[in-house]
Amino acid sequence: MDTMALEVPLPKELVSMLGFSPAQTVQTIQEFLVIGLYREGQISSGKAAELLGMTKREFIRLLARKGIPYFDYSSEELAEEFKVVGTWGKEKDFA
Repeated sequence: MDTMALEVPLPKELVSMLGFSPAQTVQTIQEFLVIGLYREGQISSGKAAELLGMTKREFIRLLARKGIPYFDYSSEELAEEFKVVGTWGKEKDFA
C-alpha cells in the first residue's frame, strides 16, 4: 500500500497524555483516524482492517477493546433481525 508522510503538529501535553513511544503514538493516531472513518460510515470494516494492516477479525477485536460496537442496530433493526432468525429452521426445505 502506498503511504504518505504528513507532519502534524500536536501539543506536547497531548503526546504526553498518550504515554507512548513515538512509534506507538503513530499507531494510535492511525487507529483513531481509521476507526473514526469507520464509525462515520465512510469506510467498511474490511477497508478499515486493510488500512491498519490487520484481518477483519483483528479489527473487530480492536473495536471491542475500545468499547466500540461492531453491530450498531437500533431497537427496531435488532427486533427485525431476531424475527428473521426466529424463522430459520421453520421453513420447508425446497431442495
